Amino acid sequence: MNIRSKLLLLAGMSLAACTEMATTGTASNGSRFLPDLPESVRAIAAPGQNLDQVVFLEDDNCYWYEHAGPVETTLLPLRTARGNAICAEQPTAPAAPAAT
Repeated sequence: MNIRSKLLLLAGMSLAACTEMATTGTASNGSRFLPDLPESVRAIAAPGQNLDQVVFLEDDNCYWYEHAGPVETTLLPLRTARGNAICAEQPTAPAAPAAT
């Protein structure tokens, strides 16, 4: 196999590995984006982010928004003005009863 064939094979495998990020459910209208972003999240979100196209991912308990760039459209973490990701608190596991 020559170098060109190997590069084409590698490029094909790299593209096949690209997958769309999973979201948690869909809105009632079939959209994957949240129909109503909580007001508390809107209040702390930095300007310049698309608050109409937001998803909540249970994988990391964070909000992500769809960014349409010049080359591709992708999900980016929704951030505060200070640059922190906007996430929900992780649910805490109930404490195990003490052994007697």
